[in-house]
Amino acid sequence: MLTIERAAELIDGNITEEHLIIHSRNVMYAMGAMAAHFGEDPAHWMAVGFLHDFDYEKYPEEHLAHTEEPLLAAGVDPADVRAIMSHGYGICSDVEPVSNMEKSLYTVDELTGIIQAAARMRPLGITDLEVRSFMKKFKDRKFAAKCNRELILKGCEMLGMDLADVAGICIEGMKPHAAELCIAGNG
Repeated sequence: MLTIERAAELIDGNITEEHLIIHSRNVMYAMGAMAAHFGEDPAHWMAVGFLHDFDYEKYPEEHLAHTEEPLLAAGVDPADVRAIMSHGYGICSDVEPVSNMEKSLYTVDELTGIIQAAARMRPLGITDLEVRSFMKKFKDRKFAAKCNRELILKGCEMLGMDLADVAGICIEGMKPHAAELCIAGNG
């Protein structure tokens, strides 16, 4: 089973840009919270979330085209590689998310971007971010405009969950790591 330590070894040298490291950690902590919600192993889901953008920095225009083969060769479980491949479903991958882990990764990848942006707008960062405030930002299409809201909603539909519920789980999963994620605010 993929561990956070092994995921860190694999991304070492592949993900070096600070914003991509922070994004990977956002997704990691959101995935841990989603795993807990589904009664699964948070550390395992966190490792998959941490590793999900393995090839993005080196191949942004060919994202996921350089992921499957090297991760399998490195001994990553095929189910974990499949989950990573599924987060690009319909964009740069034809691997449809079917498990709760896959559906969660598909959803939180974009969702955490809006959460991060919303937290950065607040004096206390994510520490006092409530779902209602997040939802206002989500509805404003100009806010964090690069985050694909249709994909997030599609992911929530796949999960059979409301956006507010998924966002709440992710926010709570990210809060304890506010300083590490650079969203502790300046209050």
